[in-house]
Amino acid sequence: MTQWPLVVGVDGSGPSLLAVDWAVDEAARHKMPLRLVHASLWEGSEGTFSPVGERPSARVSAEHIVASAAERAHRRNPQIKVSTAILPEEAAHVLLREGDSASLLVTGSRGRGELKGLLLGSVGLAVAARAHCPVAVVRGDTAGLAGAHERILLGAGDPGTSGEAVDFAFREAEARGCVLDVVRAWRCPAYETTDHPASAGGPERQHEEQASLLLDELLRDAMAAHPGVRVRRATVEGPASKVLVLRSAAADLVIVGARRHQGRFGLQLGRASHTLLHHAQCPGAVVPHDPGGRPVGGQETWV
Repeated sequence: MTQWPLVVGVDGSGPSLLAVDWAVDEAARHKMPLRLVHASLWEGSEGTFSPVGERPSARVSAEHIVASAAERAHRRNPQIKVSTAILPEEAAHVLLREGDSASLLVTGSRGRGELKGLLLGSVGLAVAARAHCPVAVVRGDTAGLAGAHERILLGAGDPGTSGEAVDFAFREAEARGCVLDVVRAWRCPAYETTDHPASAGGPERQHEEQASLLLDELLRDAMAAHPGVRVRRATVEGPASKVLVLRSAAADLVIVGARRHQGRFGLQLGRASHTLLHHAQCPGAVVPHDPGGRPVGGQETWV
């Protein structure tokens, strides 16, 4: 059985080249093959044909982009097996389909042609919000991109919908040999603080204890399965999105879970995931919880 690859969307932009570098290192850690995919619509790609001997300039550009990305990947790590694909289709659609037979989808923080001020490109956002496999958006400073902090950050969600994100985070920390910080944010509603100031231990204490118990439940099985991973737990008062963005400055990767709803279209991201993808100070990964599973991918041909 062929191992599912790590798939990177490439378009020749600076952010996509950083994504290639990060993906090569990630593929090496997990001993995965790497697949570089370029997708765009060009003249002549929708049922029309160019005269014999002529090739659309956009197609030539696409071939150059992919060849350059493949060469960059080989230079960074010659041991990684690399395949490529050029597809005349809309980029988000192609990457979502590729994700059905991928271990991980990787994109840059924004693509070629998008406004420089954008925090996250439209393709990366659409893929992170709808893919059936984990999606990593590569951004951040040099230390985080290089893994110099030796720290993975996991935003702990509800136990019933966060199992995949927890497993992903433990595998990542194990492969990197680094610390896994697990954070559960909690908030005390204002009415509890004002109306019940004399409750036993105070309402804040009750919410903090509930968050700690949730962490116990969430991490129990994964800690038993990965005894070598060093885990640091924290319960922090405040909005989850703000807590994780601040802590991402000292992390190499921040991970959150996302729930996928069967039969629903459009973006499926919670507030914390959406905020992290736009503002995290290191690469971020969204790991879907998808009760319906995902389609089985086809065979892969390596070149």
